[in-house]
Amino acid sequence: MDKTSIPISTIHEIRDECLCLASQRAARVLARRFDRLFAPLGITNGQFSLMVALSGDWQPKLGELADFLAMDSTTLTAAVKTLERRGLLQLSLDKADARVRRPRLTAAGREVVAQAVPLWRDEHRLVQEALPGQDAVALAKVLAQLR
Repeated sequence: MDKTSIPISTIHEIRDECLCLASQRAARVLARRFDRLFAPLGITNGQFSLMVALSGDWQPKLGELADFLAMDSTTLTAAVKTLERRGLLQLSLDKADARVRRPRLTAAGREVVAQAVPLWRDEHRLVQEALPGQDAVALAKVLAQLR
């Protein structure tokens, strides 16, 4: 065995027990699944999450939105610009601090979210059914506790 190789038992241990690997694999599977679902609306699963976060009365600063979505600011800025170019989101200057920008959905953005939510509900139900014996809501809550 090469000095830099690790035993097959260690490879299997990581494959079978690593929460990071398992969550990455699950995230990729779910991302592809929801990307396909939202493709007819012209959005990705990440854009859906971002737009849903802006659907209520909350008018966050970009940094607050990045924290909420656990995204780095560069990735969020790129996502916001894409939605802004499509007319689904608008950036406004903060009234108290002109250096701060606050994203908000446009009427077109709200319409896309309104179309996407029923699709999400149906697909999410199917995902939950594909996890027999698991409480998907409880799992989501546990995962949300990671910091």
